[in-house]
Amino acid sequence: MADNNTAVEKTKQTKAVKKKKDKRNSWTKGLKTEWDKIVWTDQKTLVKQTGSVVAVSAVLVLLITLIDNLGLQLIQLIIK
Repeated sequence: MADNNTAVEKTKQTKAVKKKKDKRNSWTKGLKTEWDKIVWTDQKTLVKQTGSVVAVSAVLVLLITLIDNLGLQLIQLIIK
């Protein structure tokens, strides 16, 4: 009887291990499928978009600096 219980326990453990492996394989297959769906841009487009981001960022920095300085001068005029 004890041998029968041991065999049942081993069978349950084996099934649990197989189930974990199946989940891992399923996850990696799904990951590979999603990775293959990614569309990578070419270098020319990437350079153009990066340049645009840098240019817009520089303009915004200048605009914010200008507004900040004007606001500071206005506040100094009001205080005097």
